[in-house]
Amino acid sequence: MRSTEVATDYDELRSDVKESQDRSLEALQTAKAPDARSVVSELDEADALDEGLTPGGEIVSEELIVQVIPQAADEFTCYSCFLVRHRSQLARKSNGHSYCIECEG
Repeated sequence: MRSTEVATDYDELRSDVKESQDRSLEALQTAKAPDARSVVSELDEADALDEGLTPGGEIVSEELIVQVIPQAADEFTCYSCFLVRHRSQLARKSNGHSYCIECEG
């Protein structure tokens, strides 16, 4: 007795899976997506509420006063990291720019 079995293509998508995928796509297409303008306005409102708050949540309305000390004669500003360094940390000067030991390291 010979049996006439049909070869099964395991790469082919099963019909129940395909139907499920089609239903999911239809559900996504009919879902009510928020309007882009409303999302932007909500984000702007949240940003406005966040202004003036510190990470702890308290409101800060004080001015910060910082004393700026000018660069001394024995200091330089590294052209790579933009930090003010003592001249003992000078690694090289190139084209009028100074570089510190850490950036050259």
